[in-house]
Amino acid sequence: MTVRRVMGIETEYGISVPGDPAANPMVLSGDVVTAYATSRGIRPARASWDYQDEMPLRDARGWDMGRGIAHPSQLTDVEDPTLANVVLTNGARLYVDHAHPEYSSPEVTTPRDAVIWDRAGELIMREAVARLSTVPPGVNLYKNNTDGKGASYGTHENYLMSRATPFGRIVRDLIPFFVVRQIMCGSGRVGIGVDSRVNGFQLSQRADFFEVEVGLETTLKRPIINTRDEPHAVADRYRRLHVILGDANHADVANLLKLGATSLVLAMIEDDALGADLSVVNPVAALRAVSHDPTLKRTIELTDGRTLTGLELLTEYFDRAGRYLEQRYAGELDADTAEVMHWWGTVLDHLRRDPMEARREVDWVAKLAVLEGYRERDAMGWGDPRLRAVDIQWSDVRADRGLAHRLAATGRLEMLVDEAAVVRAVTEPPTDTRAWFRGTCLARFADEIVAASWDSVIFDVRGARVFQRVPMLEPLRGTKAAVGDLVLGAADAEALLTALAASAD
Repeated sequence: MTVRRVMGIETEYGISVPGDPAANPMVLSGDVVTAYATSRGIRPARASWDYQDEMPLRDARGWDMGRGIAHPSQLTDVEDPTLANVVLTNGARLYVDHAHPEYSSPEVTTPRDAVIWDRAGELIMREAVARLSTVPPGVNLYKNNTDGKGASYGTHENYLMSRATPFGRIVRDLIPFFVVRQIMCGSGRVGIGVDSRVNGFQLSQRADFFEVEVGLETTLKRPIINTRDEPHAVADRYRRLHVILGDANHADVANLLKLGATSLVLAMIEDDALGADLSVVNPVAALRAVSHDPTLKRTIELTDGRTLTGLELLTEYFDRAGRYLEQRYAGELDADTAEVMHWWGTVLDHLRRDPMEARREVDWVAKLAVLEGYRERDAMGWGDPRLRAVDIQWSDVRADRGLAHRLAATGRLEMLVDEAAVVRAVTEPPTDTRAWFRGTCLARFADEIVAASWDSVIFDVRGARVFQRVPMLEPLRGTKAAVGDLVLGAADAEALLTALAASAD
């Protein structure tokens, strides 16, 4: 295995109304989704979500949580009361997740494509903000993970894995990596503690909100390893690893490494090739300790008795990945894996010499450099509310207001993907997963589709007595190469369904 696998990113955006902190965020989030859908000619009632195969309470440890004891936030298989839930022509899902607008990217197969379609989500949210700005007072959106006042919202990753991999091995080998991954993938945050009560700066937006090592929840008692067993694929073949502790990234390199390094570690876990146990003592405390130390000098204790800095432990994972790839591929790496290993090694080298050397690649370092500039200029302490305002402004989705966007525009962040590719990804799906079939059908036959999901498209063909559901349980089918001629050659949905039936015979 390499870094290539089916993967994707779900991002909940922070939302606010200028001058109205008491505004209802669920209603506002519905407005965001509706504004974008309307601007693109999408009718939510005709492109809604198919909940048939949703299983949010199934636990990878072998049981189902009872609905009576589940927190309402876990019941993601319930129809959205705002009806603001649409599937886009790029294969993504745009909907209201409790009190936030969420963009769930289409399935992709490479870390670079994950970056492209994640950034497409930023453009979609920016367009929604622009649309709503014509209706005072408007709304604004932030690609971040906390409001600095005690609320946190997620940027989740999804990785398709082999069902044959023992879940206990995933837990053992992945927790230490997640404890230290924030060193190169954290987005930085002003304030320590869930409510930022302690003054200071830390690496991760999310670290302080995690309480347990393993669990099914996502909004309370947040676990480092989430156990939701909802594959959205052939259940006896695949597991979808749902990762909830990552930060929302603006830096392309950090975003690439978040997906790429994790995918590579998962490959080693699947092949049982990671080597000696790297477990840490008290992972939750270690997660926070690493986040609270921008100097990268604080040490954490491993269960084998060693004491390492977080950077040293992250380097250990990098070195083992290098050995694994050398043994398995003898140095003949695909371009995606080579790119991830190049940037992983480069970022580690920069951080070892001086963390500030990584300010072009790593979000928290770039943000810290900006904040230190303000602190030096105006003699501000970490408790100054102006710094927290800068922190929020960093993640503003508007190109002229968001500080991260302004840094990128002036060449102070390393940008890996072409902006034209991101613009195309707003409306076009990836070609090498089932997202192509989903998105292209929505683009061509929107009036004949009543619902869709990750693993289905439901057609309402004129004259048919019942809806016709096309299942897509294999994520690597439904690609342009496999069904492009059938989809693009069909005059309408009826012709497409007839062609699909004939091709299956």
